[in-house]
Amino acid sequence: MLDYTAWEWLVLVQHELLLFAGVFFLIGAIDELGIDLAWLWLRLTRRISTPSFPDDADLTPELHGIGAVFIPAWQESAVVGTTIAHALSVWPQQQLRIYAGCYRNDPQTMEAVTWAAKGDPRVRLVIHDADGPSTKADCLNRLYDAMREDEARGGSPARMVILHDAEDMVDPAALALLDRTMDHAELVQLPVLPISVTNSRWISGHYQEEFAEAHGKAMVVRDALRAGMPLAGVGCAIARGAFEQLAAGKAGHRPFAADCLTEDYELGIGAADLGARARFIRMRHRDGSLVATRACFPAKLDQAVRQKTRWVHGIAFQGWDRLGWSGRPAELWMRLRDRRGPLLALVLAAAYLLLILSAIGWMLSEFGYGHTLELSSALKIILTLNLASFLWRAAWRFAFTAREYGWREGARAVLRIPVANIIAIMAGRRAFSAYIGTLAGQLPRWDKTEHSAHPAMMHRQGKTA
Repeated sequence: MLDYTAWEWLVLVQHELLLFAGVFFLIGAIDELGIDLAWLWLRLTRRISTPSFPDDADLTPELHGIGAVFIPAWQESAVVGTTIAHALSVWPQQQLRIYAGCYRNDPQTMEAVTWAAKGDPRVRLVIHDADGPSTKADCLNRLYDAMREDEARGGSPARMVILHDAEDMVDPAALALLDRTMDHAELVQLPVLPISVTNSRWISGHYQEEFAEAHGKAMVVRDALRAGMPLAGVGCAIARGAFEQLAAGKAGHRPFAADCLTEDYELGIGAADLGARARFIRMRHRDGSLVATRACFPAKLDQAVRQKTRWVHGIAFQGWDRLGWSGRPAELWMRLRDRRGPLLALVLAAAYLLLILSAIGWMLSEFGYGHTLELSSALKIILTLNLASFLWRAAWRFAFTAREYGWREGARAVLRIPVANIIAIMAGRRAFSAYIGTLAGQLPRWDKTEHSAHPAMMHRQGKTA
C-alpha cells in the first residue's frame, strides 16, 4: 500500500515544479512577445525589408580593398578543401585573401588546403607553431599575425577581416555585399542557413528553424535597436581599423582572447562597446534565395550537445564574466536574452520532470492511490497563458522555417521542438560542469564538431543523381 505521506510529497513536488516552470515560461513568453511585436511594428512601418538584387546587378565586382578571410581548421581535411575551392570559384575578386590556419600536427588538413588552392596566390596556408588543438580563438590569433606580416611586407592594409569556418559554403554575392556595407558600418553579419543532413532530419534539422527565426527576426530587431551585434563566426566581417582597436585593448595586442570559447560573440559585443557601427544585412537573389552562408550542422546527438555546450559556456558564463552588462535598456535586454541558456535548461528540465511525475501520479490515481494535483486559480491562469504562448511560438517557428525551407520543413520544425529542448537541457548541464571546471583551473580546449558533409558536395551529388 502506498504511504500517504509519500503521496503528499509527490503532490507537493508537482506543485512547486509547476509553479517554478510556469512562472519562468511566462517570463520567457513575455520576452519573446516583445521581439515579435517589435518585428511586426518594424515590418508594418516598412523600417525593415529584405530587398532583392536588380536583374542587372553585378554580384562579384572588384573589392574596394583587401578582404582577408580567416578560416581556422583543426582536423578538417574532409571539408576544408571543398570550402576553399568553392570560395575561389564563386569569388573571383583579386583583392580576396584566404588565410587557412592549420596546426603543425595536422598534416591531412594542410594537404587538403594545398590541394584546394592549386597554386592560387590568393590563398595562404598558415601553420600554427604549436600542436593542436588549442582554441579557435588562438588559431584565429595566428591568422591575424599572418595577415599583419603580409601587410608589413606588401604595404597595403586589409579593408576588412571576414570570418568563416572550415565547413562553410559561401554565397557568391556575400563578399561584395560585405564590402559594400563596409562603407557605412564597421561590423557586418549576414544570415546563416543550416542545411540538414539527409539521414538526420531530427538532430541536424533542428538548427534550421533556430537560425531561420533568429536570423529572420531576432537579429533584425537587434539591428533596428542598434544593440551590440553578436557575430555568428561565419559570414561576418569587421573593418580593419575596428579590428586593430580591439587588438590594442587585449594582452599581446591580438584581437582574440585565447581562452575564449565563443570568440565571435565576444568580438561582436566588444566592438559595439567600443562604438563600432554594426549591421545585420538580409538580401535575396533574383530567384528568391537568401544571400547567406550555408553549412551542414551536427547530425548526431552527442555532437549537437557538444557544440551547444560550447555556445552556452562561452556566451552565458564567459560572457557574463568577461563582458559584463550594459546600462542601455536595449543592450541590457539583449544580453539578458543571450545569457538565458543555463536558466532555460533548468526550466525545461523542471518541466519535463513535471511531465514524468504527473504521468506517474495520474496512473496511480487511476488505481485508487491518492488524488491528482488540484490547481489554484492562479496556476490555471499561468498554464492557460503558457499554452497560448506555446501555440503562438509554434506558429512563428512554422512561418519562419517555411519561408526559407518550405512548408514540410515548417511542419517538422514544430514537431522537432521536444528534440531542441532535450539538446538544450543536456548542453546546459554540460556547460555548467565545464564552467565549474574552468573555475577550478582547467584550461578550455577546442571541443570541435566533426564535419564530413558539405553543402557544395551535396549539391553536386544532387545534380549527378
